[in-house]
Amino acid sequence: MEMVVWGYGLIEAPRVTATGQIYFSDVFNGGVYCWSPDNTVETIIPKRRGIGGLALHQNGGIVVTGKTVIHQTPAETRTLLALDDVVGFNDLMTDRAGRVYVSSLRSSALEMNERIPGDTWRIEQDGQKTLIYDNVSFPNGIGFSPNERILYQSNYDAGVILAHDLADDGRWVNRRVFASVPRGNPDGLAVDDQGQVWVALGSGGGLACFQPDGQIAQVLDIPATFVASLCFGGDDHRDLYIATAGNTVSPERGGVLFRTRSDVPGLIAPLASV
Repeated sequence: MEMVVWGYGLIEAPRVTATGQIYFSDVFNGGVYCWSPDNTVETIIPKRRGIGGLALHQNGGIVVTGKTVIHQTPAETRTLLALDDVVGFNDLMTDRAGRVYVSSLRSSALEMNERIPGDTWRIEQDGQKTLIYDNVSFPNGIGFSPNERILYQSNYDAGVILAHDLADDGRWVNRRVFASVPRGNPDGLAVDDQGQVWVALGSGGGLACFQPDGQIAQVLDIPATFVASLCFGGDDHRDLYIATAGNTVSPERGGVLFRTRSDVPGLIAPLASV
């Protein structure tokens, strides 16, 4: 378990480029940053808070959440999705067509009582926004099965990962509980080549890996008070990056981005094209 970069509040939304750079956000202190293999860190977006989701864009720049969903390049900022009745947007994922799936929060992440359920939207290449499902109390990590026929979504409040099937008419149907986390609450997630679903356990201080049938395969302890998200990277897609807050080995390091190795390659988030 290697500490790659540290000194942040709550690291979130890691994404690895083809050249080994790692983009990530700091939810508490604000900003998006890019770590390079020479151990330099560049500020990509200063100060923007509440970024729980990030995607790399095929035309350069990044797509990030916050109060709105934007595509940020050095030259411009494009707003991709803004809704008047939401607190902000949380996690996001792209499909192989380059569309962006993003979840809204209609209550503050700190509001645990009488929460207003959120929903999940798809942003198309032509800019159209489609509501694909609603009524998830605290929508968090989101990801696809290897064939993109199942869409997984963490429901942080309920302690479960939901699954939805892709119908022939393009709707996401047959919502069901895929798995319940063994401790903590489900936050970010990622899927590997075998269809296993890896889920950050929030205050549970670890990762849980679930088999495609929802049975738990393993729990990986992480030396952090909060584990927020994860992603796969590396030439063989077996590098596993884990975003955290509150390092328990070296508390002065704060939020740490860890790197370890997986026995199974993981799926790499496709580039956005919206």
